[in-house]
Amino acid sequence: VQLQACGGGLVQAGGSLRLSCAASGRTFNGYALGWFRQAPGQEREFVAAISWNGAYTRYTDSVKGRFTISRDSARNTVDLQMNSLNPDDTAVYYCARAKGGSVVTTAVGYGSWGQGTLVTVSS
Repeated sequence: VQLQACGGGLVQAGGSLRLSCAASGRTFNGYALGWFRQAPGQEREFVAAISWNGAYTRYTDSVKGRFTISRDSARNTVDLQMNSLNPDDTAVYYCARAKGGSVVTTAVGYGSWGQGTLVTVSS
């Protein structure tokens, strides 16, 4: 499966962006999906994940209440709505498909990755 993420860009602190990730080749159906991010000079970190049926979600503490992950099985997409952005959210954001249907928060639990989309938040 190939994943294509889009929606990144430059936004001022306090603003919003919506990232979207689409699958081609194979569907997302039956798999959990997640978003990770990697800031310059830092390791890739977990941001959010959603279970195969959308019933369960997990977020890293720093984005709780600001970010929302959602999925659309018909469109074969996973989105990340990001509100109240701050400069610490600046990073390349990656979507990923998990190896199974349950929510996972570690990168080893994901088998397919998108190419990343850059989010820059100015102060």
